[in-house]
Amino acid sequence: MRLLIVRHGDPDYENDTLTQKGRREAALLAERLKKEDITALYTSPLGRAKDTCMYTARALGKVREVKEKWWLAEFNHLIDLPTGEKDHLLWDLLPEFWTKEDILSTNDWYNFPCMKEKQVQSAYEAVGRGLDELLASHGYRRDGKIFKAEQPNRDTVVLFCHFGLESVLLSHLFNCSPMFLFHHTVALTSSVTTLYTEERREGKAIFRCCGFGDISHLYAGGEAPSFSARFCETFDSDERHD
Repeated sequence: MRLLIVRHGDPDYENDTLTQKGRREAALLAERLKKEDITALYTSPLGRAKDTCMYTARALGKVREVKEKWWLAEFNHLIDLPTGEKDHLLWDLLPEFWTKEDILSTNDWYNFPCMKEKQVQSAYEAVGRGLDELLASHGYRRDGKIFKAEQPNRDTVVLFCHFGLESVLLSHLFNCSPMFLFHHTVALTSSVTTLYTEERREGKAIFRCCGFGDISHLYAGGEAPSFSARFCETFDSDERHD
């Protein structure tokens, strides 16, 4: 089985849709994906992801059935930072802080006080259950930290979602803290992350990433990558700092 995790196109966050650039990105993405033998399309219920998905749905020849999954919405669970700042996203914990707290690099990361106080574990596990149920419906049932290949296949399943949520999905599949993914990766808008099942022993599978955040369709179409989700490359620049 092949799992494609797609981040939405360049966002108009205020109106929860795509900018004109985002629409160009979604169109180029659709040109790429229409060449694939896609089994199923799933999308976040948020407008920017749904709008991106519909370009691909239409490009497949006719509007394919698209299923919304609530757990594919952005992981907007808020915490209070140890600095005292209220209502921040998990990835607002700056690297100079979270890297000094060993627990945040472990599978008990959600027991760190500011996470535990806001019941982050239950929100994180709800996303994991949603993903596990979807994968089970496609033949792969979670069994501890691996999957039972109950109906092995070469289907291609596409999830249209958001970068923070993608980090949570990968964290769940990789059995690791999402802090590494929030801070050491960045999936640019309209990017494609590709995972394949690997079944080295009959009936036992894992999902292995062979490509993260690919935007080759943008380069092929002459579209510059968006800066969305990135921060300043050097501190003395006028790029985004917070």
